[in-house]
Amino acid sequence: MRVKALLEEAVQKGVVPGVAFGVVFADGRREAFHLGLAQREPEPVPLEAGFYFDLASLTKPLFTLKEVLKAVEEGLLDLDDPLAQHLPEMLWLKDHPLKGVSVRALLAHTAGLPPWEALYTWGEGEALKARFLQHPWPLGEPAYSDIGYMLLGLLLERVRGRPLRDFPLPAGLTFAPPQERSVATERCPWRGRVLRGEVHDENAFALGGAAGHAGLFGTLEGVLGELGAILQGTWLSRAALEEMQRPHGERLLSWERKRPGWHGGSLVSERAFGHTGFTGVGVWVDPEWGYAWALLTNAVHPTRHRPSLVPLRRAVGNALAAEVV
Repeated sequence: MRVKALLEEAVQKGVVPGVAFGVVFADGRREAFHLGLAQREPEPVPLEAGFYFDLASLTKPLFTLKEVLKAVEEGLLDLDDPLAQHLPEMLWLKDHPLKGVSVRALLAHTAGLPPWEALYTWGEGEALKARFLQHPWPLGEPAYSDIGYMLLGLLLERVRGRPLRDFPLPAGLTFAPPQERSVATERCPWRGRVLRGEVHDENAFALGGAAGHAGLFGTLEGVLGELGAILQGTWLSRAALEEMQRPHGERLLSWERKRPGWHGGSLVSERAFGHTGFTGVGVWVDPEWGYAWALLTNAVHPTRHRPSLVPLRRAVGNALAAEVV
């Protein structure tokens, strides 16, 4: 398999410490392998099947999007509900910019919220959540936004009446992985240690380790299980899956559509979609040609200052398409 040769070379050249790769087909077939190290320092740890990766922004489609659509299916909210309908703390600020912004706009990154803010410098826990909800976020041009998904995480906690960490999850996904079976990420200057089994994203850490934009961990097997369910139409109801794949500019709900220059390569169908995460993870789905794949790495270990993964992702995506289509 050309894909395995590409990834072996990436590990040998130090592009990434380790790699877990898997492809799943609509008929249920799977292929998967693991290469390299789960940790380089303070001592090397080989990467094995069943190790948990910090999924970073894959939390957005694999958890938050799914849970919002499940809540819609159950009648707990609607995609076109204004955010303040479920988070009334916003109402006491008469001119809060987000009062009329819909759940759909947050999911599709069309609300115009800022991409990011160093919330972890504001505080932590419930006090941080309260300040976050009452902050008059400025709205501008549509942009990919962690802020929007943090709000969606708080929305989910409100409609379900429980913290995100207590939401039931499929096998192979968790917000609290065992450290000894987790893949290391960065040597964090703020926390003073190599992170292993705790969320890399600073804002998710300050919000309690589980947030709408980051915090989910997963094994390769767990991630492939979710991708396979999407392909087979069992991830959500047919109605919800159809709504998920309705275009919103360059995106679907949460997912990025195929477009020139995207990370999933050129040799895919026009219906393909995917998502990446800062720690070095990514997933792509091609419903027209009936396959999906995951490339999970710990590229930020031991530092986030590393080469771009875009060339590797595109090479893998194209090589895979050439073999399976």
